[in-house]
Amino acid sequence: MAHKVAVLPGDGIGPEVTREAVRVLKATGVPIEFEEALVGGCAYDQTGHPLPQATLDLCKSADAVLLGAVGGPKWDRLEPVALRPEVGALLPLRRELGLYANVRPAKTLAPLAKASPLKGKRALLDLVVVRELTGGIYFGSPRERRANGTLAVDTCLYHVYEVERIAEVAFAVAKTRRCEVVSVDKANVLETSRLWRETVDRMTPAHPELRIAHMLVDNCAMQLVRDPRQFDVILTENMFGDILSDEASMLTGSLGLLPSASLGEPRQGRPFGLYEPIHGSAPDIAGQDRANPIAAVLSAAMMLRHTFAESEAAERIERAVERALADGLRTADLAGRDSIGTAAMGEAILARL
Repeated sequence: MAHKVAVLPGDGIGPEVTREAVRVLKATGVPIEFEEALVGGCAYDQTGHPLPQATLDLCKSADAVLLGAVGGPKWDRLEPVALRPEVGALLPLRRELGLYANVRPAKTLAPLAKASPLKGKRALLDLVVVRELTGGIYFGSPRERRANGTLAVDTCLYHVYEVERIAEVAFAVAKTRRCEVVSVDKANVLETSRLWRETVDRMTPAHPELRIAHMLVDNCAMQLVRDPRQFDVILTENMFGDILSDEASMLTGSLGLLPSASLGEPRQGRPFGLYEPIHGSAPDIAGQDRANPIAAVLSAAMMLRHTFAESEAAERIERAVERALADGLRTADLAGRDSIGTAAMGEAILARL
């Protein structure tokens, strides 16, 4: 029986990179049925809402979701704020689909070690950020307020169960790697962080095979630059995870390289997930065949591994990407003028697959 994937190309370069990811998925031979739907600014332009009900219904009926990117300057000033693509599409998708765990690997691909801003062995990082995705100040709450134009309030809320379930995801990821977890918080200042740390400490004895430590977020940001090789799995809350995972991604050389998975509760024994590159819609290069499709392609590989248990096909994609890079092929974000386009990089990966 074929897997059902909802494809949401979105805005900007989203359609271009998603197209290459779908082509690669089809070439693996894994039985998948694809159905496209509108999301983001393009959905607002056509339907008046960035997340049409038909799109949400499709995602709920699918086995997994492949997302391109949403948003852009065209929609940044829409009122009310809930109509802006990031607020009115991404956050409701996470809430309605129960996507509470964001898994972002950051690994230096050997052919691109020199693209990292770090030098020598420090550039050879291989870590995963596990970010809580539906709580905290980033996700918002009914207590957000703007008063008389002179005061703004955002509230950070965390429940113990939210910390417990994201910690379990991080622990499970660590057990497939080097068994090391650094839980990142701001426990010297924030009450939510003290709750976070207490909860992780209480859970630690149940996982004796893991080495679990705590680190303040400002120190973690510094340590990522000083020597990211010390990290295996970083467990953290929503806002900190958003910032740290972008920092880690740039240490690999480009935002255009890294995938992500947003996971929810298992369906039929496998985690339901939304898979997307970590980069944005990059409207300045949209439609110019300049975008790097690798992050979208590797997001597709994550889908095969996490939701469909097709690890062999996922590894084939990852090897094909690395071979294309080893053969000297580069998109504009990596090579400037001496580069190939989005479609050509997709073709190169397909040829090596």
